[in-house]
Amino acid sequence: MTLRDEVAQLIFIPFHGAPPNSRSREYRSFARLIRETKVGGLILTNASNGRVVRKAEPYALAAFLNRMQRMAGVPLLVGGDFERGASMRVEGTTVFPHAMAFGAAGDPAFSRFEGEVTAREARALGVHWVYYPVADVNNNPDNPIINIRSFGENPQDVAAHVKAFIEGAHSDKRNFVLATAKHFPGHGDTAVDSHLNLPTINADRERLERVELAPFRAAIEAGVDSIMTAHIAVPALAPPDLPATLSPAILTGLLRNELDFKGLVVTDALEMGGIAKGFSGAEAAVRALEAGADALLMPADPDVALKAVVAAVESGRLTRRRIQESVVAILSAKERVGLERKRLVDLEAIGDVVDSPEASERAQEIAGRAVTLVRNGGDLIPLATPERACYVVMVENRYSSDGQVFAQEVRKRAPRAAIASLDASMSRDALEDAIRGLPACQSYAVAAFAAVSAYRGSVGLAGELPHAVETLIASDKPVALVALGNPYLLRNFPGVTAYLATFSDVPPSEIAAVEVLFGEIDIRGHLPVSIPGLANYGDGIQVQATRAVQVASPAR
Repeated sequence: MTLRDEVAQLIFIPFHGAPPNSRSREYRSFARLIRETKVGGLILTNASNGRVVRKAEPYALAAFLNRMQRMAGVPLLVGGDFERGASMRVEGTTVFPHAMAFGAAGDPAFSRFEGEVTAREARALGVHWVYYPVADVNNNPDNPIINIRSFGENPQDVAAHVKAFIEGAHSDKRNFVLATAKHFPGHGDTAVDSHLNLPTINADRERLERVELAPFRAAIEAGVDSIMTAHIAVPALAPPDLPATLSPAILTGLLRNELDFKGLVVTDALEMGGIAKGFSGAEAAVRALEAGADALLMPADPDVALKAVVAAVESGRLTRRRIQESVVAILSAKERVGLERKRLVDLEAIGDVVDSPEASERAQEIAGRAVTLVRNGGDLIPLATPERACYVVMVENRYSSDGQVFAQEVRKRAPRAAIASLDASMSRDALEDAIRGLPACQSYAVAAFAAVSAYRGSVGLAGELPHAVETLIASDKPVALVALGNPYLLRNFPGVTAYLATFSDVPPSEIAAVEVLFGEIDIRGHLPVSIPGLANYGDGIQVQATRAVQVASPAR
């Protein structure tokens, strides 16, 4: 390889999975970056038009990857943030809830199972590198970007789930994937979204050792293949204005030398504000490699990053040996996943691998086991007469599919039940009109969708939705608030009669919430986080099912 070829192997570019027309500018860009520039690999991201997020379709995704692999001289290493299994990025795959739901369910065997299924489905689609598990300890209730992506606030419990997922992902050598612990050295105790700005963790070294680093140590002991860096400042370890991604003290001194990590170090996306607002794309790429990173993920301009690193070597700022160390690491990873023997996937076999009935049934079980009853004034839950309750679904985006499954499941059980769908774009007057339009209700069940979203900067009910909740609380009827996502919502609405948390907004969690409200499944979850002033870690009111399951609910 030439120096330029070596540097290109360290660059990973994004794609959406939908095959662009071969005459389009987008396709020509892929062809040039893969055939001529010879980038090392791809990362699957969701497409968005600003209102609706679109996931990839399995067959189209695999066909596109096969085409790109045929085009590449050196096989491409393909990665994806499969944090809820492949379903985070790909339609028609097994839908798992967020990590915090696994923490609430309390059984690492569930995480091990998710690792097995994720690896199997990823390889069937042509993906070899999974950017999961999240090893962050979410001990900050105001964290706007980790939140339910974390297993919880207890370092030992987080470590147990991290270890279990890695074991599952490595359990079948035929479907082996590279697992990634993220975001080093720990993104849980922050209150800023690193997609927007540079967060800071102000903990001292002793606290970092005891809390943030514990799951990463467990991941390394479990044989994790790679570790993703965090765009956060950690003054106890490095200068206060320097992201960990660009810090030699953190990536080389701590991760490589002290923790003795021998695997791949991959940056978080270099286009994120936590890096891009302080450093140019060229400088960030060079500094990341100086710090000890091996793979440059999603530089805003791959050509600029490539030229900058080549120039840094030619000027003596970086050594050729330093580049070659990372190239060897990348090529070794490609060999580990068998790309030198087989780079294409069998399109006809995909349907027999993804979304198996057994995996979907287990994912639904996990979502059900996670549901946690934090408060139950007047034994409101399960609802004594659910057909006489009013169901109010609150979502952030009127164009999203959130809440549709919840409403469908209620309708199956109580066809005449009153259901109102509210979204954050509605005015206060419109929300009040919608609430007034509901018939006389014995109680209210509010399904509040508030999940993590990059570049949003917060994780709570938006717009005038909080006013709508307070309006319901002010009525003379009991209110059951169901948090489908952020478990800390109770802090904003301490006056609710009952409070349920599902720790995820995926369809299986919507189904589980309805099953609990109707008394069809036992309530067995325990809080994997504390809700300051309102609930402690491990809390959870246990309630047995009160009635037989009335409908057979699919897992989506």
